[in-house]
Amino acid sequence: MALPSYIDLAMIGAGVQALTLTTHLLQKSAKYGHKILIFDPSQTWMSRWQQQFAAQQIPALRSPAVHHPDPDPHQLRTFAEHRHHELFSPYDRPGTQLFNDFCDEVIRRWKLSDKVYPAKVIQILPIKTASRSRFQLVLDTGETIMARRVVLATGSGKIQLPDWVQKITSDYPSERLCHSQQVNLNKLNITGERVLIVGGGLTSGHLAKGAINLGANVTLMTRKQLQEKIFDADPGWLGPKYLKDFQAETDWYIRYQQIQQARNGGSMIPEMMLQLRKAVSEGTIIINECCQVRAAQWQNNLWQVDCEDGSKDQFNRIWLATGTRFSAMEHPLLQEVLETYPTEIVNGLPVLDEYLRLPKSNFFIMGGLAALRIGPVARNIGGARMACKSIVPAIVKPSLAIR
Repeated sequence: MALPSYIDLAMIGAGVQALTLTTHLLQKSAKYGHKILIFDPSQTWMSRWQQQFAAQQIPALRSPAVHHPDPDPHQLRTFAEHRHHELFSPYDRPGTQLFNDFCDEVIRRWKLSDKVYPAKVIQILPIKTASRSRFQLVLDTGETIMARRVVLATGSGKIQLPDWVQKITSDYPSERLCHSQQVNLNKLNITGERVLIVGGGLTSGHLAKGAINLGANVTLMTRKQLQEKIFDADPGWLGPKYLKDFQAETDWYIRYQQIQQARNGGSMIPEMMLQLRKAVSEGTIIINECCQVRAAQWQNNLWQVDCEDGSKDQFNRIWLATGTRFSAMEHPLLQEVLETYPTEIVNGLPVLDEYLRLPKSNFFIMGGLAALRIGPVARNIGGARMACKSIVPAIVKPSLAIR
């Protein structure tokens, strides 16, 4: 596909957030089919999502069947008419393959397969004149394109590593200590190895299960007690139950606290807890709750690990399921944009206007960075649907556009 010199709306990232926004936009105004271009180095929708699910062997989504990229909430259940065995209780959570097939069907039905331009956006330069403002996107191919409006939908979480990782002085093979996003269970031979997994969220559960299936002996270490929750944030955050008070709160720092409390670190779904307890009784996993690593050093081809409680242990490899954090100041694509459009930042999160724009700009943000407006589910599929309610009107209604 040839790159045009100008596009009305450029979307960065071809994940579930961007796909959700694209279908909601086309539902309101079909003419946007010609006015929109999505940028992703993979050239395909949802590729990173699918790679992560495959690498961690995740069998099903955590979100219910009504959360998906199509504007019609019942569409996935209809699609699964002859595949009911791939909807899991509670709330009909779709199996991974079912969800991927459904997304393919959504892409086909909305004619979106040729909408992703195969390039990575490496810089965004705001171009402001007296009469209008534009954004110049610089691609890793050396090409550039002008856009009237930009939506940043990259997922954009920065990998979080515990402090003790920075203090490791010995050289070690990089595959022996990695963040969960770098682990691919399908490419490992770890039979008989001792694996330490750090973190108490669902990702650590998937990795533990995968490692056990590969014949490893697993230790799961969590800094607090494991929490059992169906969703990572209470469903009340998807509607007025909690959002009414959240949206009435005018202190952004209090909103930030509410987001942290609602997500409260990681949690496990009940069926994962069941599988882990079974593994404990079978002796294939040790779970150390309320325990933290104090220091680790690579010696004699093993990790020598000292814990806060004074205990010491040895492992062949360490996986860090320690999540990601969101920081607008550290996002490579936001540097010049934030200089041109000064925005209040609260603990890394930008204070967007009610349409999820950086103030006085045509630069929209969805995903985890929009949490101060959307709430604790901003990074989830349900949060993508909520973001559409804010962004779509600002794009299709001339009266809401920023001139």
